[in-house]
Amino acid sequence: MSTGIPFPNISPELFSISIFGMEFALRWYALAYIAGILIGWRIAVAAVKRPALWPSERPPMTPQQVEDLLTWVIVGVILGGRLGFVLFYQPAYYLANPGEILAIWQGGMSFHGGFVGVVVAALIYCQRASIPLRPAADMMALATPVGLFLGRVSNFINAELWGRPTTLPWGVQFPGQAAQSCGQALGEICARHPSQLYEAVLEGLLLGAVLLWLAFRRGALKAPGTIVGLFVAGYGLARFLVEFVRQPDAQFVSDGNPLGLALHINGLGLTMGQVLSVPMILIGLYLWKTAKRA
Repeated sequence: MSTGIPFPNISPELFSISIFGMEFALRWYALAYIAGILIGWRIAVAAVKRPALWPSERPPMTPQQVEDLLTWVIVGVILGGRLGFVLFYQPAYYLANPGEILAIWQGGMSFHGGFVGVVVAALIYCQRASIPLRPAADMMALATPVGLFLGRVSNFINAELWGRPTTLPWGVQFPGQAAQSCGQALGEICARHPSQLYEAVLEGLLLGAVLLWLAFRRGALKAPGTIVGLFVAGYGLARFLVEFVRQPDAQFVSDGNPLGLALHINGLGLTMGQVLSVPMILIGLYLWKTAKRA
């Protein structure tokens, strides 16, 4: 007997049109990026327009500077996310096929790589514009969870990045041969953890709600480093936990390593997502503990 919830009949494309014999489609994933960036931008602008939230009632940026920073962030997300995927998850493949490294339309983005890309872009912009780093980082961290939420929901709609097999009643029967190949008995359906939705709730809804409450109701922005520290540590912890039920990338799975651990000894270890999340947790805790109220 099959278990779990049938995957909803949702197309990964909102719509597609044909122009001069070529197909152009708007996908949920692209819309998530666009909506996440726009909503995050408005959250950042709303914060800098309230001087009372900031140390000495001086926001780190003007609304115009937030808009300028947005361009740098978009470039950092795309380049960092793609290069992170190439280096962290499939270096051998792209070393053999370097022409595909920038083929982002084929899919393959890493949050950890995108995070590094945004950090580098923000550092360059803030240095050029003489903007204080910690308050600027707090503002950016405040605006990020909504994009994470939308991105993870679109991962679910795309039926990608699903979790490990489960017999829990909320397991989802994801479509496709790969999702349905989990060693089950012939004729049975494989149900998997909807790990994308777990991450959407933890990294997006829960973490975002806590940060917004702390910033707008508890004066956390007056202690530069608090919001960004809690965001970085909170994301790292959420990702670390979800990795226990998230299906690892195929290149890490083998007969001797069925759990797909990137670092392991005698069957115990960490997935690549956990390896990359540990430094985030430590850095986030450092930023939070060294934050000083001004």
